[in-house]
Amino acid sequence: PGSAVTVLKRPPFCPAKLGGATLGDQRGHPGVVTAVAVLLEATCGHVLLTRRAATLRHFPNIWVPPGGHLEPGEELVAAGLRELAEETGLRLEPGTFSWRLLGLWESLFPPTLSWGPPRCHHIVTYLGLRSAEPRQHLQARLCPSPCEVSAVAWLEPPVLEAIAATEEGAEGSGSGLGSGSGSGSFPRELPATVGIMETSPDGFRNSQIPTGILLRRAPAHGPDLERVSTGTKFALRRWWGDPGRRAPKTVPPPPRDPREGPGVPPGQLGEGGSGTRPRCPGAASAGPGGDRRDGGTG
Repeated sequence: PGSAVTVLKRPPFCPAKLGGATLGDQRGHPGVVTAVAVLLEATCGHVLLTRRAATLRHFPNIWVPPGGHLEPGEELVAAGLRELAEETGLRLEPGTFSWRLLGLWESLFPPTLSWGPPRCHHIVTYLGLRSAEPRQHLQARLCPSPCEVSAVAWLEPPVLEAIAATEEGAEGSGSGLGSGSGSGSFPRELPATVGIMETSPDGFRNSQIPTGILLRRAPAHGPDLERVSTGTKFALRRWWGDPGRRAPKTVPPPPRDPREGPGVPPGQLGEGGSGTRPRCPGAASAGPGGDRRDGGTG
């Protein structure tokens, strides 16, 4: 639901496009796996991105939206909300957000044959969720697992638009793989750095990274670098450039039993507080090298 017609894209350097190995033919490999990723926008227009932990097998240190595998029979929005809660601690109640289907993205890892034969193959559904809550209320409930997420950032619209403009193969951005070296270049009107919150077993630590890191393209050779995934750039381009963003679907609240008391205000859902907080007891843990959130968005 959400759109009668959608778009399926993949990066110009995708091994599937260039004749990479068929994973379904490899012994013990599940073949193509479906996944969902959620671009969560607060009322101020800031969007939440997370940096994948360095210990994850696929796309470590890459900035992506919360997301992961679909369970059998699970609906897209339900899967997106589950992954959002498991990875960040954020639980959105029906009636507090609207959503839109942005498109499908084909992703393999490694993302290019120059890094070796493919080991996983995903079709990722990107959803745009617009919360009715301000960023401060959402931030107060963030509690990601350090095993999966090494940092989080609420990025402002000018930075998001600049990131989307660097999508590999997008008009005006060049094509194919970039050099990936240095901190990247960026328009003068953008800030030199962006604020992020790095995670640890003890809570958050405020930090800064050069804005150019978020504008990098995937390197053609050598090890991958910290950057925003190509699939995320595709989704941002669809989210910010689609006129339908102004009229997304709304998930209505469930009918309330009149015998029940008043509900909890949206700004008070879940844990409160701010600043440094301990890890949530219910946060998902992948363990060393594990990859519960392996959504394949590179």
